[in-house]
Amino acid sequence: MISISIPPTLRRFCGDQSTVDVSPGTVATAVGELHDRFNGIRDRLLDSGGSIRGSVLIFVNQEDIRFLQGQETPLKEGDEVSIIPAFAGG
Repeated sequence: MISISIPPTLRRFCGDQSTVDVSPGTVATAVGELHDRFNGIRDRLLDSGGSIRGSVLIFVNQEDIRFLQGQETPLKEGDEVSIIPAFAGG
């Protein structure tokens, strides 16, 4: 299984769980599985065009998927995924 760390701001959409396990595949299939299990979370992660929102960062084994293969980044047994809401400030 793949372990996804859910940030506090999204836990209400995931039954207040801090981590959720999903099947191997890609980041896109993991988001789809989260959506199938927890209605509403996909809208917090993806924009209307299906791209990861600019306000959301996703890391696989501590590497930003923007520098890997984006949503097509493969996920294998034992991988750890972190969803990080990006904050703007000054």
